[in-house]
Amino acid sequence: MTAPAPLVLLVEDEPQMRRFLRVALEGGGYRYLEAGTAREGLEQTARHQPQVILLDLGLPDLDGLEVLARLREWSRIPVIVISARGQEADKVKALDLGADDYLTKPFGTSELLARVRVALRHTDPTSQSDPVFVLDRWRVDLGKRQVWVAGEEIHLTPLEYKLFTTLIRHAGKVVTQRQLLKEVWGGVAAAQPLYLRVYMTQLRHKLEVDPSRPTYLQTEPGVGYRLRTDE
Repeated sequence: MTAPAPLVLLVEDEPQMRRFLRVALEGGGYRYLEAGTAREGLEQTARHQPQVILLDLGLPDLDGLEVLARLREWSRIPVIVISARGQEADKVKALDLGADDYLTKPFGTSELLARVRVALRHTDPTSQSDPVFVLDRWRVDLGKRQVWVAGEEIHLTPLEYKLFTTLIRHAGKVVTQRQLLKEVWGGVAAAQPLYLRVYMTQLRHKLEVDPSRPTYLQTEPGVGYRLRTDE
């Protein structure tokens, strides 16, 4: 027997957006469930345990950020925020509250489906079992702390390696500057985002084909960074 298609829950109050996303998700091979209010979304999550949640922030009964905070009290289901709020502060707050990704309306079907695929990889229990991370020309042996690019071993400083492997652990997700500073440097550098920019520049020069136009080590302006895994 084949496993059922992943279930995606959409929490969105706009009927037109619900119709658009239903067609996109069902066309992409996913099972689909929807909720028009925050309360209904929380109830559907508890009842059906979807693999991914698409969460609008402008809900009629409760702000989506509050819904996200409540979800993270008891669930680690990947949440992709979809919102017309494009302000950097909203993105940072959502990601710091535990969102896995953030899409600003309007967005295309291909981008949405790519983000859903990335979120699903985070729920795959086998995805974290291999100590070797491979992406395009990169190969990282996490057990031996070795990095290769196109078959050539690359030397990274301890901080460069820690920053790179932190992004690998969150591959495909946006990681805020504050989270990266905390995980890589600890509380000491919390007020020094310049450290992050300097080390990210160094990583790009060592790992990217064109450091000025990085393919994988991408900046999310005003928010943080993402290790892109979709090609």
